[in-house]
Amino acid sequence: MTPFARSATRRLTRASQSNFAYSFFVLPRAQREGIYALYAFCRVSDDLVDAAASPEAAAAALKAWREELDRTFAGAPGHPVTRELLRVIRHFALPRPLCEAILEGVEMDLTRTRYATFADLEGYCRRVAVAVGLLCLRLFGATGEAAEHYAYRLGMAFQLTNILRDLRADAERGRLYPPQEDLRTFGVPEEDLLEGRATARVLDLLRFEAARARGYFREAETSLPSAHRRVLAAAEIMRAIYSRLLAKIEADPARVFRERVALSAPRKLLLALGTSLRCRVG
Repeated sequence: MTPFARSATRRLTRASQSNFAYSFFVLPRAQREGIYALYAFCRVSDDLVDAAASPEAAAAALKAWREELDRTFAGAPGHPVTRELLRVIRHFALPRPLCEAILEGVEMDLTRTRYATFADLEGYCRRVAVAVGLLCLRLFGATGEAAEHYAYRLGMAFQLTNILRDLRADAERGRLYPPQEDLRTFGVPEEDLLEGRATARVLDLLRFEAARARGYFREAETSLPSAHRRVLAAAEIMRAIYSRLLAKIEADPARVFRERVALSAPRKLLLALGTSLRCRVG
């Protein structure tokens, strides 16, 4: 690993102030550097769409990034992040289809602003979140159907929580991720979500979506393979932090219209330390 590449991936991860970063400290060095690279790849991919000046600019940037991924798997990356990613791909045998799935999910944000059904939304979540979780399993050294089931449920829980947390920011970009079928069920006009109106029906809808995310957290918890508890300590830290974040939304769903719901740094650190200890002794 080159110092430049390592600093690029670490810098992107730390600058993002991600909830995930609190789980990285429990990893051995090779895994920690690997997840820095994977997170940085995801961060760059996401920012190509969210930070672009126009949809056309985003599409062009994403096309160039796809070509960079092609060069990476061909062994000739040209970007600091993908140069480090190549080392991780080779060391942990990361499968190309999962890396490509992440870019497919990012691309969906260019072409879709609504999802008719939860099945449609689940397809999006599989690409932008579950694929990342399955790649992380390779980094953590957890294998088998039970571990994949755990990663799938956890990835869904994370993304559904993100959708609730980022509802206001996404609405400002014209995106509504809650399925249209759910809006009809609760009698919620799109305009209420787009304009941040916390009506009784909107709050019922948000509680329903939060309950769905909570269900995935429960399924992840019950499906955690006991044999992999130690190696999945980082994933369990992520689960503890995101579960607590969802709890704040559950307690006051209207809060998502007022602010970006978050946990304090000391709170996240305490959750990380406590969860790490339980995984070691449990």
